[in-house]
Amino acid sequence: MTEKTVIIIPARYASKRFEGKPLARLVGSTGVGRSLIQRSWDTACAVPGVDNIFVATDDERIAQAVWNFGGQVIMTSDTCRNGTERVAEALQGLPTRADVVVNLQGDAPLTPPWFITRLIEEMKRDHEIQMATPVLECDGHTLNMFLEDRRNGKVGGTTAVFDNNWDALYFSKEVLPFTEGAYTGDARAPVYHHVGAYAYRPKTLAKYLSWPEGPLESLEGLEQLRFLEQAVKVRCVPVQGKGRVFWELNNPVDVARIESVLKQNGWT
Repeated sequence: MTEKTVIIIPARYASKRFEGKPLARLVGSTGVGRSLIQRSWDTACAVPGVDNIFVATDDERIAQAVWNFGGQVIMTSDTCRNGTERVAEALQGLPTRADVVVNLQGDAPLTPPWFITRLIEEMKRDHEIQMATPVLECDGHTLNMFLEDRRNGKVGGTTAVFDNNWDALYFSKEVLPFTEGAYTGDARAPVYHHVGAYAYRPKTLAKYLSWPEGPLESLEGLEQLRFLEQAVKVRCVPVQGKGRVFWELNNPVDVARIESVLKQNGWT
């Protein structure tokens, strides 16, 4: 039987750092603005071999925006505390079979499609893997942006550290590991940026809602730490940027950063 892959994009209107973020307009190279959620949908559509795509949300404004551009929606409750809970709840109402469920977070419109492809390939290659997530080796430019944001009291991105088998040891909004080295431009830095996407086995994802939020998840505000706190291995899958700048939309200031990348690359 052919394995089925489904992408679910969790989206919520309320946000401490950026309320209404999924509907934020991002202007591309032609001067036309598209919402963040539509650009995230476009990213999902660019991944080959995916059988279905859905946006999971509890907000009618977001749902209507998705329906307006022809997307599919699964409505969820307003009690979901993070994207993984929302995807796990959407799984319960999924109208199709899924062997691999991909959580493409709705605030990472610059995610290259091959990042998701690598996740799917790894899950299909090794059926013992219960969950996987991409990690991207930082260059000096990206590392310095992360460090600048932390100095200014902002979170520029999440970093990951892992063992020799690429199984995660920890994820943090701090820049880990600490390094005294100076890295600039395209120089390779010993820090890995955690990319906001996950692939799960449905049975493992379904357990997530029954687990309590652990202290590390609560402190960091990182949903994937719940799996580590429940002793579920999380496979970090190395991906290549291939010259693409990757930036998440975490704060309002990131709108200009992402629009700059869109325009530089001629993306509409």
